[in-house]
Amino acid sequence: MSVLNVEGLCKRYPAFRLADVSFSLGEGRITGFIGRNGAGKTTTLKSLLNLVHPDSGKIEFFGERFAERELDIKRRIGFVSGGVNYYPQKKLKLITAVTSRFYSGWDEGAYRRYLETFALDEEKTPAALSEGMKVKYALALALSHGAELLMLDEPTSGLDPVSREDLLDVFLGLSGEGKTILFSTHITSDLDKCADDIIYIKGGRILAEESLKGYLASYKVAAFEPGPVPERAASLLIGCKSTKGGYSGLVKSSDAEKALAAGAKVSDADLDSVMVHMEKE
Repeated sequence: MSVLNVEGLCKRYPAFRLADVSFSLGEGRITGFIGRNGAGKTTTLKSLLNLVHPDSGKIEFFGERFAERELDIKRRIGFVSGGVNYYPQKKLKLITAVTSRFYSGWDEGAYRRYLETFALDEEKTPAALSEGMKVKYALALALSHGAELLMLDEPTSGLDPVSREDLLDVFLGLSGEGKTILFSTHITSDLDKCADDIIYIKGGRILAEESLKGYLASYKVAAFEPGPVPERAASLLIGCKSTKGGYSGLVKSSDAEKALAAGAKVSDADLDSVMVHMEKE
C-alpha cells in the first residue's frame, strides 16, 4: 500500500496551472520533490493538505480518501512549510503547549530530544530565531507527535551546511524507523546524500517520478569544444548550454556512444546537471 497516492491533481490560477499531477510514495522512503522556482512544488504540497483548494484530483493517504478523513489523516502527518509563521512574541514553550493538545500521540520525551538536537531554547520567541532555527522548531513539533509521513517544503533552505547535515542525518534515521519523507528542495546536493526517489515537476507537470539512482543512470552529460553543434549530435542533445570550454548538452545513456563518436566528452550526470539542461529544453 502506498503511503500517499495522487491522481490527476489540478489547480488553475490566472497565470499558472498545475496539470494532472500524479505520483505515489512508498513507505519508509525519502523522496525529493524538485523543480525550479514557480514550477508548482509548493502549490502541490499545499493542495495535498487542502491548504490550497485543488480544482480536481484524487488524493489518498494511508489508503484513505483525504476528503473523507481529513482530520484523522492530518494527525498522522507532519507538515513544515517555509511560509508558516508563529506568533512572533510568544515563547516557544507556550506555542508547544498549545500545539501538543491537538495530538493524542504527542511524545514529550521525543520533543525534548529534538530541542537538544536542534539547540533550541524554549524561552525564546519566534521573532528571536533565525530562519534556520524557525525551520528546526517546526521540525521539532512535527517529529514529536508520531507522524508517519513528513511533508516538508524547502526544509533545508536558510540552514548552514553543518545544520543541513544534521537535518539530513535526522531524515535518514527516521527513514530507517519506517517513516516516509517527501521534501521539496532546490539544494540538489541534499538529495544526493539522502533521497531514495525523486519527483521532478516542470511548468506544473510531472516530468519524472522514479528512483534517484535510476533517473541519474538514464542520462549522461556530453561536452563539446567551441564551434557549431556537430550534425551527428544535434538530434541527441537535450538542453544545450554554454560552458567555460564550449558547450554541453544532456544525452540519454543509450546515446552516449553516438555522442562520443560525434566528438563529445561524455561524463556521468548528477542531479544539478540534469536539471540545468532539462530547464533549457
